Amino acid sequence: MTEFWQITFPMPGNSERAARAAEDHGWDGLYFADTQCLSGDIYSAMCLAAKATSRLKVGTAVTNPVTRLPAVTASAIATVQVESGGRAVVGIGRGDSSLGYLGQKPAGAKRLEVYLQQLQTYLRGEPVDLDGYESRIAWIAGSGQPKVPVDVASTGPRVIAMAGRLADRITFAMGADPTRIAAGVTAARQAAREAGRDPAELSFGAYVNVACDDDMQRGIDVVRGSTGTFAHFSGMSSAACDGLQDAAVFQHIGENYDMANHASGKAAHMQAVSDDFVARFAVVGPAAYCVERLRELIDQGLDRLVLLTGSRDADPAHVAASMERLGHEVIPELRQGASG
Repeated sequence: MTEFWQITFPMPGNSERAARAAEDHGWDGLYFADTQCLSGDIYSAMCLAAKATSRLKVGTAVTNPVTRLPAVTASAIATVQVESGGRAVVGIGRGDSSLGYLGQKPAGAKRLEVYLQQLQTYLRGEPVDLDGYESRIAWIAGSGQPKVPVDVASTGPRVIAMAGRLADRITFAMGADPTRIAAGVTAARQAAREAGRDPAELSFGAYVNVACDDDMQRGIDVVRGSTGTFAHFSGMSSAACDGLQDAAVFQHIGENYDMANHASGKAAHMQAVSDDFVARFAVVGPAAYCVERLRELIDQGLDRLVLLTGSRDADPAHVAASMERLGHEVIPELRQGASG
C-alpha cells in the first residue's frame, strides 16, 4: 500500500496543529524540514507532533551530515522513536539550505557515506569506532523500540548506489519523471545485490511537486519555487543530469541557485525557467491528470510519495485549495487503485 507524506517547516508553536491536520485529513506521514536558519528545531517539533497524533509517522526531510554528529542525530531521532511509539524515520541527504545559510556547500558523497555507516551502527545500539575509541549509545538498545529506518534523499548515481548499500529507504529527488525513477530503483537494487544485501529490503519513494488545479497557470505558480529547489539537486553535478532532456535547465538552476530566495518562485534562478519545464518536472493539472501521473510513478516500484504542495511565496489560498483536492479527489483514487 502506497503511503502519502507531506513536508512542513517546524515553525515553533505550529507543529502540533500541522500534525493533527495531516492525520485528520488521512495523510500517512509528515516530514519536517531541517533548516535551522529558516525554522525551529525538528526533533522538538517531531516529539510534539507525535504526542498530538496516534498513527501519523514523523521524520526529517532532510537532515545532513554536517550540523550534528552522528551520535547526536541517532540519540535525537531515537528519542522521537520512543515518544511516538515507533513512528519515526530519519531522512538524510547531502544538505541544502541548512548548510547554505551557514555559508557552506553540501557535504561530499564520501562524508555522507561515513556518516550513514556510523548513524546506522548507533541506531542498532552497536559500538562505533571513532579513531580507536569505542562509542555507543547504550540506552537505544534497551529502549524496546524497533530500529529507526534511515531514508536517504537521492538524485545522482553515486548517492543512489550508496543508499542501496547502506540505507533502509531511498526517496528520489528527481521530479515526476518515471523513466528516471525506474532507473534509480534498478541502480539501487543492483548496488544492494553487489553489497550482499537482499534488494527486497529496500523501500522506495519520491519527492514530487504537485498542484491540483484546473487553472494550469495558477497551479504552476503554486509550485514554481519548490520545483526550483528540487530541480537544483539535479544540477549540483553533471552526473545527476547527464543526457537528460532538461539538462541545460538543471545546470542553469544548479549553477545560479539563489539561496537568499530559497523555495521562492521569484528567485533569480527561476526567472529564465519556462512554465513548460515546471509542468514537466512537477505534476500540475486537474485531479484526473494528477492521478494518472502519480500512478505512473507509483508503478515504477514506489512505496510512498512525498508530495510538495506549495512554494514559500505561493498564495496560501491557492495552496490550500490544491491540498483540499489532493486529499479528497487524488489520494483516495490512488489508494483505491492500489488496493484494487
